[in-house]
Amino acid sequence: MAYFTENDVQNYIHGICFKTGPPGRVGAETEWLVRDPLRPREPVPLARLSALVEETGPLPGNSTVTFEPGGQLELSSPPLPGPGAAHTALARDLALIRSRLHAAGLVLDGNGLDPRRPPVRQLTLPRYAAMEDYFHSAGCATGPLMMCSTASLQVCLDIGADAEDAAHRWRLANRLGPLFVAAFANSPIHRGRTTGWRSTRWAIWDAIDPTRTSPVASGDPVAAWTGYALRARIMTIRDDARPWVIDPGIAFGEWLVRRRPRPPTCDDLVYHLSTLFPPVRPRGWLELRMIDALPARWWPVPIAVAAALLDDPAAARTAAEAVD
Repeated sequence: MAYFTENDVQNYIHGICFKTGPPGRVGAETEWLVRDPLRPREPVPLARLSALVEETGPLPGNSTVTFEPGGQLELSSPPLPGPGAAHTALARDLALIRSRLHAAGLVLDGNGLDPRRPPVRQLTLPRYAAMEDYFHSAGCATGPLMMCSTASLQVCLDIGADAEDAAHRWRLANRLGPLFVAAFANSPIHRGRTTGWRSTRWAIWDAIDPTRTSPVASGDPVAAWTGYALRARIMTIRDDARPWVIDPGIAFGEWLVRRRPRPPTCDDLVYHLSTLFPPVRPRGWLELRMIDALPARWWPVPIAVAAALLDDPAAARTAAEAVD
């Protein structure tokens, strides 16, 4: 029997996570807190929210709607040729969703952290139950806040034309991360009080588990992401016939060696990678995850800035010189 190995991990990451091609496409995932002004301290029931979205039907810009564990609404554009096309598609779809919710008495709130309501998990999928149990087992007090009370704006850009271009774009995206955190910080209040952070959302994410939220090391991107994935703790080992093993206390690389309670597979790697949340995550594209959710008039700005600084050659050179 051929077991899954570290070489298999690196081959998957090289072929899938860092799949190269001509850059220029832009996508964005906008997360929104949803409030009921008549019940400002209560979560909006997810059943009510999902029913309203379902009644809206297909969106004109082909964006997809999903929900985060606390009921945050996520509107994700398809990959489109440039920030203008991404903005047009998202703006049309967002306007339709916003009008539908407004008619039902609900408000989309562009804020990186719920300023008033406590975290309440509404999604009951096994993934989120396991994630909640993992954070409890690991003693991470901010885990429920991360899952249920935060919202971000994620900009998605192409990996690069070839390996050299991908390495350059990877390095620049990671170097620009702190700038994006600072420039678009929008979560200074929690439970009605100022926290001392401009981006309390990022402080929460940064604190949950450094093996899965800290920045990825510089250097060769494939080697760096492979090493990161191997060193990151396993959140859960899934099993179709038995209860999932929560927080087995080992990293993915250790699981490859021990092969217990069963040998890991490529599907396990794919799932494991989906539980890693560094500021820049490679998924066949570069997913910039460090930006707080923003109000309605401001959410297009980081999309335009990120696309310009990575996709425009002159702007990318200037940005690289500046961060150096």
